[in-house]
Amino acid sequence: MRKTGLLFLSILAFSACAPHRMTESASVNTISNRQAERNNREIQDQHRDAINSYQSYTALQYIDRFKTIAIQEMNLYGIPASITLAQGLYESGSGNSELAKNANNHFGIKCTSDWTGKSYYKDDDNKNDCFRVYDRPEDSFRDHSNFLKRRNYAHLFELDKNDYQGWAYGLKAAGYATNPKYPQILIGIIQKYNLDQYDRPEGTVQKIKREDRVFTQIDQNIGKAKQDSIARATPANKLYTVQTGDTLYNISKRFGLTVDELKTLNNIADNNIKIGQQLVVSN
Repeated sequence: MRKTGLLFLSILAFSACAPHRMTESASVNTISNRQAERNNREIQDQHRDAINSYQSYTALQYIDRFKTIAIQEMNLYGIPASITLAQGLYESGSGNSELAKNANNHFGIKCTSDWTGKSYYKDDDNKNDCFRVYDRPEDSFRDHSNFLKRRNYAHLFELDKNDYQGWAYGLKAAGYATNPKYPQILIGIIQKYNLDQYDRPEGTVQKIKREDRVFTQIDQNIGKAKQDSIARATPANKLYTVQTGDTLYNISKRFGLTVDELKTLNNIADNNIKIGQQLVVSN
């Protein structure tokens, strides 16, 4: 059984194409190919020095490079270092994927309605899906931890911080990935490279304090998301007039909506909008 798993792993685990994830909260994008290409060139220009000096990683080099920050994130939030490293290895192709090199995105995290940072566009679940851009790889690791501090992942933080198998199956169950073999892939990577050597147990008191801290942050994130959505809600008459260069995606992002919510509010069946068109941008 293990041999079968490792064979499957060798075929899929370090593909530069990340598995589909977070379909319930990632925003559907409507940017044109031309806009996406122009945006991506700007991102590449901004990261030119890092891209030009980039050297490919082997899996072992990747582990050695990022094990310290994975352990730091584990000690702060309780996410097993082995899980963080395994996801990074898999999602980024050992740091060699297009997203990792150009956008410092090692976990394939997409833009959501609350993302206000830079974006990089790449085909995934949809044409020109929007992915988050970071200044440094380390920022991607921190955002990975913050990204998981959401309601649907909250129960995972009740697990022991060295329970990598519980986290692997829990991530799939919570909707992080659509690949049905995602837990087995992560566990296979962890066992192949002995990544659980970086996990650390915690005492009862330590676990209680860590859970209290993380759950407080999750509650604050939930409250902040609601507050920000209300604050951005709209002009008094609840209407917005489409301007040159607008897309459903950037309008929805501006007013704290998802694209689907914006389309529902306006009874729009496709992604086409016209300059001068008035859209309802608030319930």
